[in-house]
Amino acid sequence: MARMMFTLFTALPLAALAMPAEAQSVADFYRGKTITMAVGTSPGGDYDLRMRMVGRYLGKYIPGNPTVVATNMPGAGQMLVANWLANVAPKDGTAMVALSQNMAVHQAIGAAGVRYDVRQFHWIGNTTDTPNIINAWHTTGIHTIQDVMQRELVVGATGTASGSFLYPFALNQLVGTKFKIVTGYPGGNDVNLAMERGEVGGRGSNSWASWKSTRPQWLAEKKVIVLVQVGVKRNPELPDIPTLQDLAKNDADRQVLTFISADTAISRPLVTSAGVPPERVEALRRAFDAAMKDPELLAEAEKSKTDISPMTGEEAQKIAEATINAPADVRSRASKLIEGGKLIEGK
Repeated sequence: MARMMFTLFTALPLAALAMPAEAQSVADFYRGKTITMAVGTSPGGDYDLRMRMVGRYLGKYIPGNPTVVATNMPGAGQMLVANWLANVAPKDGTAMVALSQNMAVHQAIGAAGVRYDVRQFHWIGNTTDTPNIINAWHTTGIHTIQDVMQRELVVGATGTASGSFLYPFALNQLVGTKFKIVTGYPGGNDVNLAMERGEVGGRGSNSWASWKSTRPQWLAEKKVIVLVQVGVKRNPELPDIPTLQDLAKNDADRQVLTFISADTAISRPLVTSAGVPPERVEALRRAFDAAMKDPELLAEAEKSKTDISPMTGEEAQKIAEATINAPADVRSRASKLIEGGKLIEGK
């Protein structure tokens, strides 16, 4: 009996030590830790600058106040960083990605290279629903999208998985524009430099918010010529610029162009990996919501002309899932388009 009692009481400290680990609070987990915020572009563009700004405030509202460090992971039109989050990154809430808005569409149409599932990601929040735009550089003599139906315009893009390739390619196939798309640039800032050098005559895509925040002087000097906007409706600041679907020749094409435009509603989202405990997901989402209302962040955003029109993680997740669940015929036609197949009208 004495031996049994000794065994029981000597085991109690070990059990007591195990209990806090099992019942570890969110604050205890994050205290002293570093969260990696991976951005799928090269430094200097809107994705990069915007998420670094968010990172400076986010840790303040996460229980335990971890340090948030942004890092750049460009490649494959931002598909590289999405695949990293799904297959390599920690599943404990210490890794987040500034996800490209196009990733849901590429998954929905079964694009090559997709090794992630946006439905499995935990969406933390979205910073803006700004439209994307295709632009010409002022020296090209191109002034409207109709001009690109008559003359070739060389535009720069990051990769075939990016909107900078998808949007002008879609217009070539469905509307009859003459964009020549040059891919392989690490990020939008690199395309900007290429425009200045005369290497390309425009960008295949950039967010309207990004132009306002990173190159306001170019807009003021009318060096950036906006040709078309990508969104479910026209932005109030661009009332005379057509959307992709405005240019469609028939209803079937209009449905496809609307489908590939819908993800602009989640233009700059932040996600974390599958497997993160629910209480940490909840803490990250509420920390994001609080950061979006931080007076210092809003003052910094106003100074840098960074558009902030936030959406909760729960709302962003619903939009991503709705994209995956789009009608099969629309996804099929979009798949043929995005994968480079030639579309037949109405098919």
